[in-house]
Amino acid sequence: MSESTEQGRHTSVPRLTVTQDNDFFFTAAKEGRLEIQRCVDCRTLRHPPAPACPTCRSFQWDTVESTRKCTLHSFTVLHHPKDPAFEYPLAVGLVDLEEGTRLVADIAGIGHDELEFGMELEVAFSEHAHGEILPQLRRRSVAGLDDGEAQS
Repeated sequence: MSESTEQGRHTSVPRLTVTQDNDFFFTAAKEGRLEIQRCVDCRTLRHPPAPACPTCRSFQWDTVESTRKCTLHSFTVLHHPKDPAFEYPLAVGLVDLEEGTRLVADIAGIGHDELEFGMELEVAFSEHAHGEILPQLRRRSVAGLDDGEAQS
């Protein structure tokens, strides 16, 4: 791929909007960890991060580290519209994390015809456009979770 094409791939990708409510998530991702927001008052876990608890409306929260183990709840394979920032077909999954919350992320390293509801996956991390580290779903390793460092 030429340099101008490579640069063009990233022009349409929006940049992350990091706020005081989600900064912990992206900071942990850079360290290969998946952190989940938890209400201090009622202990409800929530994702995506939000300023207030949807259960008790408390603004007090902390975080817990996820095991990164998950189960594929649903998925789709995108073919259109083709955005030059992404490679197609693009598989995107909705997973149930072991802790009880859900997460949406790209699926990597698994053939689209191999995807099955209920399949055991893990959350890894991958560098995306603009050098941002984001969650990515992959087949769960047999020996347990690999270290969560970013994969290029």
